[in-house]
Amino acid sequence: MEQKQGISRRQFVKVAGAAGVLIALPSLASGCASGGAGGAASSAASSGAAAGAEVDFTNWDAVLEAARGSEVNWYGWGGDDARNNWIENYLAARLKDKYDITLNLVGMDINDILTQLSGEMQAGVQESAIDFIWINGENFASAKANGYLWGPFVDYLPNYRDYVDGTAADIVYDFGSPTEGFESPYGKAQMCFWVDGAKITDTPKNPDEFLEFCKAHEGQVTYPEPGDFTGTAFISCLIAGVVGKENFEKLAQMPEATEEEVRAIVEPGMEYLRSLNPYLWNKGTTFPADSGTVNQMFADGELVFSMGYGEPQSEVDNGTIPATTKSFLFETGTMANTNFHAISANAPHKAAALVAINELTDPEVELYAYEELGKISVLDMEKIPADVKAKFDAVPLKSAQIPMDEKLAHRVAEAAGQVIPILEKIWHDEVPGK
Repeated sequence: MEQKQGISRRQFVKVAGAAGVLIALPSLASGCASGGAGGAASSAASSGAAAGAEVDFTNWDAVLEAARGSEVNWYGWGGDDARNNWIENYLAARLKDKYDITLNLVGMDINDILTQLSGEMQAGVQESAIDFIWINGENFASAKANGYLWGPFVDYLPNYRDYVDGTAADIVYDFGSPTEGFESPYGKAQMCFWVDGAKITDTPKNPDEFLEFCKAHEGQVTYPEPGDFTGTAFISCLIAGVVGKENFEKLAQMPEATEEEVRAIVEPGMEYLRSLNPYLWNKGTTFPADSGTVNQMFADGELVFSMGYGEPQSEVDNGTIPATTKSFLFETGTMANTNFHAISANAPHKAAALVAINELTDPEVELYAYEELGKISVLDMEKIPADVKAKFDAVPLKSAQIPMDEKLAHRVAEAAGQVIPILEKIWHDEVPGK
């Protein structure tokens, strides 16, 4: 099995949910000073099918007309081949056929995207190469605070208004940062666990049962060292199960929390994690550096348990882990977040960006993404047309997949991005070898 590289927490904030994109960097256009990220309607004079075209963004027909014939550049992480293919072969073709919009997909690390936006703003570039961005968490908060983003814009989107619950906590907040209409949701991601169902028939349903599971399989269970995103998310699942979902989710609304305040919430969870150590691989004195190592150990049979953001169906399909692999969740919930899109402040094709982003939340597009990629929909299932809801319910699941409604019923909000390093520090101080 080809080992997947683990990623750090900050790297994951850039790539959570893995909205794959193609590598095709357009040339950088330059011009006069940018107008910044002011209110959407008042920014109309600096946006539209091209910079300088005036568009009434409250009139969706006018937006569609301004977008027609445009090219629009979507920047984000490009490391997921399945999503790359879905976007290229399905979404881009749909945008071209319906709206005569050409979608250029640009694979770039979010740090490089933010550096490019910053450089353009400082250089007075009026027309950016970047129209809209897949962005999350701390990176979104920084980009918005620095005026790199245009908005608020979500109320212009018919599909957002009709099918998204704009009051839901995982839409209102992005890793603890208020979205304030500057981001439109694209998909949801959630941590799942798995075992080889041919060897293990009863899976643990909560932290207490997980402790017994570790005892029954002594030395064959571990998790990535927190600092790797998967490791941090996994201990968060266990801590939430110990202290309670409502208590843990306070950390999602505490971006300014002190270490003392975080410790007050998570300490019972740290005590629980210490109790696992005697039964873990290497007796909990050390932990694998990243999720790729843990998954490789599972594939090799050294471990009986693994975890990740999403089910390992692709690994089952390509034969790198057993065909009998079974995914599951804790009844106490697992960590979850939402993927978002934002529009750059000096995007030259804001109308086309709005149309593309709106299309990503079309019920038929969301259904296709669920069928092909197992992507958790951002739509409120009570709001979508009944015939489309029936199609969601009828999607056949593969062997290692979990029904979407089961995942949605067991979501626990991530701690605020600023809290995560504190949580990791507390774990490093209190758990390994203790």
